[in-house]
Amino acid sequence: MRPVQMTLDEDLVRTVDRVVRDLHTTRSAFARNALYRAIESIRTAKLEDKHRQGYLRKPVGAGEFDVWEREQKWGDA
Repeated sequence: MRPVQMTLDEDLVRTVDRVVRDLHTTRSAFARNALYRAIESIRTAKLEDKHRQGYLRKPVGAGEFDVWEREQKWGDA
């Protein structure tokens, strides 16, 4: 791993220190996890936007998915 220096607000450092103490982890592990989650969240948002843009360019046509209605099981029957 590579060391990275960051500048954080004092309040944030105090809060992180409390959280990592409660979780029995380290600042570094906590920051790594937070960064991985943030990156995954951004990646998911981009994919969702790409999906949304695709449907805006080519909307679902009337009856396009009707063939699958009989296959759906909602557990109410």
